This record gives sequence, C-alpha cells and structure tokens, in this order.
Amino acid sequence: MLEIKNLRVSYGVIQAVKGLSLAVTEHQVIGILGANGAGKTTTLRAISGLVPYEGQILFDGADCRKLGVEGMVRLGVIHVPEGRRLFGELSVHENLQVGLVARVGRSSMYEIDDVYDLFPALIPLRRRAAWALSGGEQQMVAVGRALVAAPRLLLLDEPSLGLSPKVTQTVYRTLGEVASNTPMLLVEQQTSLALKICTRATVLAAGSSVLEGTAAELSDRTLLMDSYMGQTIIHETDVQFPDRP
Repeated sequence: MLEIKNLRVSYGVIQAVKGLSLAVTEHQVIGILGANGAGKTTTLRAISGLVPYEGQILFDGADCRKLGVEGMVRLGVIHVPEGRRLFGELSVHENLQVGLVARVGRSSMYEIDDVYDLFPALIPLRRRAAWALSGGEQQMVAVGRALVAAPRLLLLDEPSLGLSPKVTQTVYRTLGEVASNTPMLLVEQQTSLALKICTRATVLAAGSSVLEGTAAELSDRTLLMDSYMGQTIIHETDVQFPDRP
C-alpha cells in the first residue's frame, strides 16, 4: 500500500531524515518511535506532501511527489497532525462534517454518528466551538474527523501528546478498534502505548532508523533504551561544557 524508499528530508543544512525505508501493507499498523527531533513528524509531512524530499514515496504504486497534498487526500491518505489543526470557530459537529469533504466519493466505515459512539464525551459538546475544547476533546474531534474522511491509510502524529492518562486511554482504545479495519502509520513517543496496537515499528534517532522489528520484539525495553541513549550520547559529546571555577 505505502512504500518509502531511501527518504531524505533536509531543512537547510540540517538533515532531518536520513535514508529511511519502510512499507505499510493492508491490515498493518506500523509505528515510528523516537525522541523529540528524531525525524518522526517530518516523515509524515513528507508522505502528505507538506515538505519537499528526496527518495521515493509510493502509494498503491503511484508516485506521491506528483500527487501533492490534495492528490494524497483524494487517494485516501488522511493525516491527523500534531496539534490537531481544528477550525477553531467551527463547532465540534461542523469540524466532523469537514471530514465528509475529504471522502471524494469513497465509502466510509464511519459516519459522524459512529464518531459520537466511539467518543461519547463529544455528544454534549457537539455545538461547542473547537477553540473552547480541552486538548483531549480536540484530539477526539481530530481523530473523528479523519475517520469520517474514509481513510485508506491513516497517518497519526503523536496522538497522546499533552493528553491526560484517562483521555489517552480513550483515544488508544478507539485506535485499537479502528486498527482492525484501517491501516495506520503511527508516530508516537510513548512506546508502550504504540506497541499495543502496532504490527511492526521502527525506532528513529537523529533521522535514521536504529532499530526495527515486530511489536513483540520491540517490547524488549532494553533495546529501545539503548537506541534512545545512543542518540543522547552523540548529542552530549557535541556540546563543549565550560570549565568549572
């Protein structure tokens, strides 16, 4: 379904992603794990056509570089970005209706009423403006809007970021249900959460894949911590500390 070959993304002289290759097939949830600055968000932005890149990204065999942002949405690649990006002046229900526009004639497993079933906390808030919602409520709306858009592939960027443990559990419980019928590429820092719903995952450090495997294999937290600490040690050795008086 999605194939990434030797992806490279740079911001000026800073290379954010360095030769990443991965694939997502139908019925898979692939995780991209790593610390801040590892290149996770940049990878999703490249897939969606939001940043220029080198290498190749294919979706159903089509060259994503030629499709652009709108073309990717038409094919059913739906992105839930970090920060939710809701329309602040629109109500909860109106934000969910925006997802209908992105369907482009595709049939969907989720209607707006299904979103309210998945997230009952939104029912009394349906007329409230998005700017007046809590972070957790906004995340529920963002995920719900993406589901209404009939995703063939769901890109999720840090869905647990800034959420309380209770809301995080609600969001991930829903994602676990969705994973049974919708392929996902999931970016997450909380590895224990991600590995509960992922089929496979790759760990990024400083833009490169340093570890990959099945969820069961990556549940070995020693290996995960080794990959994170490797990145930290590299950064610390680049810093010159002044002599103490």
